[in-house]
Amino acid sequence: MNDTFTIAHTVTTFKHNGKTVQYAKDKTKNQSSMRSLPLIPFVKEKLLALKEQQKEDRNAFGNSYVTKYQSYIYVNEIGELIRPDYISGEFPVLLKKNGLRHIRFHDTRHSCASLLLKNGVSMKEIQAWLGHSDYGTTANLYAHLDVEISKFQLSSIGKYIGTNPSKTSETDSFNEPPI
Repeated sequence: MNDTFTIAHTVTTFKHNGKTVQYAKDKTKNQSSMRSLPLIPFVKEKLLALKEQQKEDRNAFGNSYVTKYQSYIYVNEIGELIRPDYISGEFPVLLKKNGLRHIRFHDTRHSCASLLLKNGVSMKEIQAWLGHSDYGTTANLYAHLDVEISKFQLSSIGKYIGTNPSKTSETDSFNEPPI
């Protein structure tokens, strides 16, 4: 396992003749949605542990284990594909259990983008991370945060400029920041 993961396959559900049907395809919403991203060590460890658990489940359930989905990450203990909406459905339960306010699971994308932006990641890099097909989508969604960060940066700079008159001399044309 290398240190990246690739989003290149999607699974969705829909109703057909009163039954819920899962549909899997080797295609994403658009070309920019198909992307490779860095795999942080913590997540890599969890994925490796999950694969090991699946191996143990396969051995324990023998012929009853569903082998059709062995290339998938998220299967249950007998190898069946976990419903794509499972995480969205269980997320509110997790929040409540931990005393956190309710947000939609999709809102975690916005939280991620906000944190990336606040930590100096460029809007262009965030566009790639989120899989937005054009820069304008990302900029429109997060421009207000970019402005807030710029205001904060300017106010931080303002603390050092023009605030220490005792350091000014004939050779200094600006005030030095405190050391």
